[in-house]
This record gives sequence, structure tokens and C-alpha cells, in this order.
Amino acid sequence: MKVTRTDLPGVLVVEPSVFSEARGWLLEAWNGPRYAAEGMPREFAQDNVSYSVPGVLRGLHFQHPIGQGKLVNVLEGEIFDVAVDVRPASPTFRRWVGVVLSSENHKQLWIPEGFAHGFAARKTSIVLYKMTTPYDPNGQRSVLWCDEDIGIDWDASSPLLSEKDARAPRLRDIPPDTLPRL
Repeated sequence: MKVTRTDLPGVLVVEPSVFSEARGWLLEAWNGPRYAAEGMPREFAQDNVSYSVPGVLRGLHFQHPIGQGKLVNVLEGEIFDVAVDVRPASPTFRRWVGVVLSSENHKQLWIPEGFAHGFAARKTSIVLYKMTTPYDPNGQRSVLWCDEDIGIDWDASSPLLSEKDARAPRLRDIPPDTLPRL
């Protein structure tokens, strides 16, 4: 597997080794000891799968005060996956990184605690999230997908949003004590 560090501390792009042959391919989507050696967790608490049609944008989501890391993997389709540093004391606060993940390139994105996550579906997509802590509806937080202070280039002018995501606050309007710490 190949691991590439991004401009955001702890956010990693993972390219598992793919073994192709005439019948198809096989890849190791997660291996506790190997991923832990790269700074990711050895164990996860929950797996979720989402299905999105083209044009759907999900996010930006994070959990606080009990943080949640995510390993994102596309099983079918293609997404533009984004991580945003939402830790006010971080030198990379408000910065973002985006990566195309697809069932063809097999890339994964590791997003540690303290970062908001979102994606835009470019094709009909099935996405698997491995999460370090269970979903906590009381700790679920959102940041507006088009927050101009963050400036994500989604390449999506009129995305299909949930009502919650459409009404999410800008990062500057979220009280700092409700954001993750370093």
C-alpha cells in the first residue's frame, strides 16, 4: 500500500495494493497492523454505507465533544472527498484538502478527529465509512458546505443537499468552545 500525506496534519490518502487478473481484482481494504503503522487506528467502532446519486453533496460533518475519525472508501462510483480542519488553535484551521476517490482508483481518505468531512458524488456512488467511534446524534455538528471563509472548490454549483446540510452554519458562526481542540 502507498500512503501520501496531505497538507493537513494527519489526513492521509491511502492507495491499497490491487491484485488484478483475468477474473477481476482483489485488494486489502484495511489491515489493522499495516494501517496502524501509518498512524491510523488499529480498530474501528462502526461502519456505515451511503448511496448517492450524481449531484448529491453530503457534509460538512464532524462530531464533538467525542471526536470521530473516518476511513472513506468508494465501493462503486466516484466522489470528490473533502476534509476541513475545524480546530481553532490549529495552524491549518479552515484549510481543506480534496481528493477524488473512485471504484476505479481504489484510493481511500483517512480523516482524523478534529476535521469536518464531506463529499460530492460525481457518479452514482456507494461509499463505505469506517469510523473510530459510533455515531452520536447529540455530538453531530455541521459546517455550511459553501462557507466562503473555507472556499472549497466543489465543482458543484447546485448540489442536492439534505435540509440539515443546507441550513448548516458557517464556521465563523460556530462558538469556538463547541469545536474540537488540538
